[in-house]
Amino acid sequence: MDGTVLDLRFDNFFWLEELPRHYAARHGLEPGAALERLMPKLEAVRGTLDWYCVDYWSTQLGLDVMALKQTYRSLIRYLPGALDFVAAARTCGKRVLLTTNAHPATLAVKDEQVGLAPHFDALISSHDVGAPKESSEFWPRLSERAPLDPGSTLFVDESPPVLEAARAARVGWIYQVLQPDSTLPACSAQPGVAGIRSLADLLRIPAAIR
Repeated sequence: MDGTVLDLRFDNFFWLEELPRHYAARHGLEPGAALERLMPKLEAVRGTLDWYCVDYWSTQLGLDVMALKQTYRSLIRYLPGALDFVAAARTCGKRVLLTTNAHPATLAVKDEQVGLAPHFDALISSHDVGAPKESSEFWPRLSERAPLDPGSTLFVDESPPVLEAARAARVGWIYQVLQPDSTLPACSAQPGVAGIRSLADLLRIPAAIR
């Protein structure tokens, strides 16, 4: 979802700028010092569901993380061309699932802000699946919840660990979004993964939606 369908700018701004600012104010720190204190906490749970859990971070940081996200929700927006591809895929009769590591409460806010649900056949949080997308358990558990054949599935993401997990699960077609944050330059594709600047690029690859 974030960095693929939605602009990662919101999340980068929230986690790297605004959350450290509020944490700094609470603890009498400079924002830079607050970010330095926060990074080890973040790294300690990277790749786990806690990394994405607003309840976990509210407890750890002593801040109402969801209330803060609500404050800046106007920054949540689609990446250019994302809905064009989703609409084209559904027009071709494809089932389109939005899978995300976002906590269900975060997913609900983003759905309320930009209206995700009408464009997808289902919105599925990894918290409901019970494993983050970078876990080897994600694809088997997703297949139980929303029956699918990984080998005939097209999957798009921006996160290298998530893409690697999809490769290990033998997902048929995998693409990496190279400009997940519209305010930052495009990055390089992971070795062995096809790179696209945005979902809209897939409209120029006929096999992507056939």
